[in-house]
Amino acid sequence: MTRDAGASTGSAGASTGNARLQDGSRSQNSRRQLIAEHVLEHGTVTVTEIAALTGVSVMTVHRDLDELARRGVLRRFRGGVSALPSSVFESNLDYRLGVRVAEKEAIARSAAGLVEPGMSVLLDDSTTALALAGLLTATVPLTVLTNARRVVDVFAGQEGVRLIALGGEYSHTHDSYLGVPCVEAVEALAVDLVLVSTSAMDARMTYHQEQDVVLVKRAMLGSGARTALLMDHSKMPRTALHRLCPVADFDHVVVDARTDPRLVAELRKQTDVRVAGDDASRP
Repeated sequence: MTRDAGASTGSAGASTGNARLQDGSRSQNSRRQLIAEHVLEHGTVTVTEIAALTGVSVMTVHRDLDELARRGVLRRFRGGVSALPSSVFESNLDYRLGVRVAEKEAIARSAAGLVEPGMSVLLDDSTTALALAGLLTATVPLTVLTNARRVVDVFAGQEGVRLIALGGEYSHTHDSYLGVPCVEAVEALAVDLVLVSTSAMDARMTYHQEQDVVLVKRAMLGSGARTALLMDHSKMPRTALHRLCPVADFDHVVVDARTDPRLVAELRKQTDVRVAGDDASRP
């Protein structure tokens, strides 16, 4: 009995320890996201300022900055840190995978309602499309086309899924395939539904900061009988260097619940808008 009680106590202690580790991991990720957003907003900040902002030690700040610099989000210098150009940090997959995770998952759940068994769907290399991919593995039969390596990994070997990987020049930043070969492959297709995201939009237009990505996304949108744009609130209202296409060109726009209601109202004048978690937004 004593041994059982001791084992039970040990198990409880291990559970508590695991919970603390998970909380610590979430806290670390949240803190690093806060740091990244603060630096991106202010351009250049000092280590002391970040320590005051986050309430952790200077040593912990240095570890956080080292990791963010390793991911390509920020640039270190003696005593501080500065933001890399938007074309670098906004495209970095490691950075994008760690931000607005809950919003992207909510958008993905709403967008999954657009997909029916038997359809052919084209997913781009956005992290929101990656979140959606994980929800579609049971929607079979399904034909999935994508230029994103991680989306390919999601569907590889899935029963009932016909998977077509779109080749091109490999981009380490995006972990996907781009360039002229990818555009030409996409232009040869005709699919039921295209689901994409992009880096910025306002009430009338969508944008992206990279020309090569714009060309691939335009080709994708041109290949679909229907198109859907998946956007979290942090991307709007914003602009980027290159215009992608007007909002009105999309058949559906899916946003998260934190999107400004005034912007949602403007978007609804142009197309079908679904607010993730808002059943009233669904026709």
